[in-house]
Amino acid sequence: MSNETGRATGPRAYEAVLASVEADLRAGRLSIGDRLPGERALSEQHGISRASVRDAIRILEVMGLVRTGVGSGPSSGTVLISNPSAGLSSTLRLHVASQHLPVADIVQARILLETWAAAAAVDARPIDDGSLARAAELLALMDDPGLEREEFHSLDSQFHVLLSTMAGNAVVSAMMDSLRLSIMDYVRNSVTTDEQWEPVADTLRAQHHHILDAVTAGDGPLAARLLREHIEWFFTETSHVHSPAATAEVPPQA
Repeated sequence: MSNETGRATGPRAYEAVLASVEADLRAGRLSIGDRLPGERALSEQHGISRASVRDAIRILEVMGLVRTGVGSGPSSGTVLISNPSAGLSSTLRLHVASQHLPVADIVQARILLETWAAAAAVDARPIDDGSLARAAELLALMDDPGLEREEFHSLDSQFHVLLSTMAGNAVVSAMMDSLRLSIMDYVRNSVTTDEQWEPVADTLRAQHHHILDAVTAGDGPLAARLLREHIEWFFTETSHVHSPAATAEVPPQA
């Protein structure tokens, strides 16, 4: 299909831009921080409509590969970035919402990644003192009994992602961040009253400290076991408020 100017249109015309950006990144012709050509230039280069170019840019933005800005200056235009967890989390959130990806499966994936990361971080010692200090700081903030639930959940997720980054694996770190974001609504809605939340928070605080103690002491197997027990405990403790698809039993790890 084409429009009145003869340029290709249709639901897949934008793929020409996506394929071109990928090829240029692989070949080194584009790098993070570079700007893409404007809509008109991309439209003429690929023989597609400007509407299809805009579709491609929107997809790249959702994928965490570009940032768009209006006006002039260093933040204007379409700039290449790299935020893989943003794209992964957007996709996962939609599939979790559709119930095609059960929360139990997401939880199991978290267990696999986090337990591996904890063991790998210890094996790769010495762990950066700044990371350990930041983890301790996050726990100290969570120890505040007057902390709002929303803030607790935010600090909690930061703690788990920070632990995963200690392994030094960029792919695992991005996947952990995306998994965290994909079930954020589940976590927020898991406990609905202060009466229910207080004992849960107390248990989570104690578990967090034990996990960090094991990592700091260099005991990878213990840290991995405590992480698994921690994640499974929270899921089991709160699963009664969710649908059957989300509350299927977390399968045991081999």
